[in-house]
Formats: sequence, structure tokens, C-alpha cells
Amino acid sequence: MITLVTGGIRNGKSRYALGLARQCNIPGPKYFLATAEPLDCEMQSRIAKHQEERAGDFVTIEEPLHLAQAIEKAQRECGVILVDCLTIWVSNLLFRLADMPDEIKNEIKSLIQIVELKKTDLIFVTNEVGLGLIPDNPLGRRYIDALGNLNQRIAHMSDEVVFMVSGIPMRAKPR
Repeated sequence: MITLVTGGIRNGKSRYALGLARQCNIPGPKYFLATAEPLDCEMQSRIAKHQEERAGDFVTIEEPLHLAQAIEKAQRECGVILVDCLTIWVSNLLFRLADMPDEIKNEIKSLIQIVELKKTDLIFVTNEVGLGLIPDNPLGRRYIDALGNLNQRIAHMSDEVVFMVSGIPMRAKPR
């Protein structure tokens, strides 16, 4: 089963996705694939808070760029993989591979291909970018285009899409 949990910033997406993963009754360990990097003190604090929320329930893999490879490896030995989050992953790709647009496309294509195989339960967390203003700069527009297109692709492949509004889950695509 593939689930996409989307919504605005600070709307309870990660907490909700953790609950879904904890309820999963598939044998094997639960994996948490983290895409964020602790680049400053504030982000270090956020990451530490998220680690506390997982409290040993998950095997954590930190992978800021090569998400498809990490999923492919983890799915051999786990029951469910929670990816948190596609929003930061796309940002990482655009900043770290800025001069390599083909590599960015290949990473996204590889992710889509591994998701299409549906070898394990996957839960993706992402931010909805289609409700805000169009950025006034080329990088911002490239970002919302890339993330918006990825979100659409994952949503279409998903069995369930949950849109979080102020901590309330709304099923946009029921099981």
C-alpha cells in the first residue's frame, strides 16, 4: 500500500504519518527515511524532536539525495517505510545538484520507478505547494514545479492520499 500525506507546513503531517506506520501490521521492522540535514542549530533541534517522537520504534536511515536507492535497499528487510519528506528531498536535489539538471531528473525518475514496483508499504510526507503564490524568482518556480509534479505522480500511484488541515486528516483519495 502506498500512502501520501500532504498539507501545509506545521499541520501534523509527520505525526499523522508516524501513527499510520505504527498501525501497520506487516512483519519486519519499520523504517524511517529522513531527508533533512542538520545544517544549522534550528534544524538540529527539529531533527532531535522528530527522533524523540520515533523513540526506537523505527530504524532510521538518513538520505538527503539518493532516495530510490535507500528505499530499494530498505524494502528487502522491512515491513513499512516512512519517507519524511519529499519537500526537503526536492530542495536538496535543487541545491546540491543545481548544475546537474539531468541528475535531478534521474533521481526523481528512479524514485517513481521504485514506487511503481510496490514491493513494500510506503508512506510519503510532503508539502502541498499548489495553494500559495507563484515565486518571484526562477529557482522558486523550478522548485514548486518539481515538487508539484512529483506530488501529483506519487498521489496517482498512491492507494490513499491524506490532506492535513490544522491537524485534521481529510482523505483526498480513500483506500
